[in-house]
Amino acid sequence: MASSIMSNATVVTRATPAQASMVAPFTGLRSASAFPVTKKGKHGTSLPSTGCRVKCMQVWPPLGKKKFETLSYLPELSETSLLAEVQYLLNKGWIPCLEFELEHGFVYRENNRSPGYYDGRYWTMWKLPMF
Repeated sequence: MASSIMSNATVVTRATPAQASMVAPFTGLRSASAFPVTKKGKHGTSLPSTGCRVKCMQVWPPLGKKKFETLSYLPELSETSLLAEVQYLLNKGWIPCLEFELEHGFVYRENNRSPGYYDGRYWTMWKLPMF
């Protein structure tokens, strides 16, 4: 039986020696038209904003700096400039607020010692209407 199998076997000759680890190279995608294409909106992006471009504002300590208690995000202003800022808020229909935090004037940790976003290092700004 072994002799009949050997007689039916064909001999294959190769021009190049066989390589067991040879893999065909990746030639890329066949056609880009086979995939659906999403078009961007007119405003330039179709993704929602995650707020990564938001810049932090400096908050001035409210104690001992009475002129900053009206608009704590602003640097030192003259009285005329400060009145102009308050008038701008009133003209826009906004309510100017006093912003303060009395117990801790700076960033502190209260409940958790591990680092992270919700670790208590950010204080609460209390807002009270001026008028």
